[in-house]
Amino acid sequence: MRYLGRKLLRLVFVVVAVTTLTFLFVALLPGDIALLVVGPTATPAEAAAVREQLGLDRPILVRYGEWLAGLVQGDLGVSLRTSEPVGEAILSRLPVTLELMLLAQVIAVALAVPLGVLCAYRQNRWIDRTVTLAGFAMISVPPFVMALVLIFTVALRLGWLPATGYVPLSEGLLDNLRTFALPALSIALIEWVSLMRLLRNDMIMTLQEDFIAMARAKGLPAWRILFRHALRPSSFSLITILGLQIGALIGGTLIIESIFALPGIGRLLLTGIFSRDYVVVQGCILFIAVAYVVINFLVDLTYSFLDPRIRVGGRDG
Repeated sequence: MRYLGRKLLRLVFVVVAVTTLTFLFVALLPGDIALLVVGPTATPAEAAAVREQLGLDRPILVRYGEWLAGLVQGDLGVSLRTSEPVGEAILSRLPVTLELMLLAQVIAVALAVPLGVLCAYRQNRWIDRTVTLAGFAMISVPPFVMALVLIFTVALRLGWLPATGYVPLSEGLLDNLRTFALPALSIALIEWVSLMRLLRNDMIMTLQEDFIAMARAKGLPAWRILFRHALRPSSFSLITILGLQIGALIGGTLIIESIFALPGIGRLLLTGIFSRDYVVVQGCILFIAVAYVVINFLVDLTYSFLDPRIRVGGRDG
């Protein structure tokens, strides 16, 4: 209970700090959302009336206090630009972001685990050096550059996959996966490198332990020693970084979603920033911050599953 209490206290602190800074930064952005609502041909009187209607003429601290009061009641507010409830806007776009994030991480883990185990088993051999060199080359490329390269080669030159667009899962699994393939690869081809390097280093240390030597002495095959006995205790750093990456990707996919025209939370956040719709921006930032803290909490709980000796707040050290 003490552990959960500390986590909840940290969550409250993160939410207040992040939303406060976000509110102040959005207020400093140039432009006027009232002009976006009424149009460029509106008179100053019409723009002033819209500002009063939207509450933009009140001090920023007053607007922030009203937003916090609504948040306590479960109300994230209404978009100043579209009049759509922010909570509904986030929930309607959440499946897109979650699918992109999960597909990217599945591909990254599918690349990182076997290659990390192989590089640890063949430490300092040609395969280890080749995979490491390829990984360093990929991790030096920004995700949006990787996205443009994939669009040019796979979509435009080869014509294998669509460059942009979104097909809901309800309209067909295959068509849905085709629209997510390039965006997920744009992220996964960079994310797998850090996962692979961490797993490789931990596996090298684990393979030097006494219980691995005992398993070898029993004549167990190499694949069983690697994947049954060595992989699990070597996964702590992998799980940690994987959890951090998942939390970061919830809000870090905004550029990828914009490039591939995916209607996710990242694109919603970017649209809110460009239009100075601070209610939408606040709602998206709040969701991302809470998701990040919750995912880190789940990562901590995963430790106790990977190693029964870990008991947070229990008798075992």
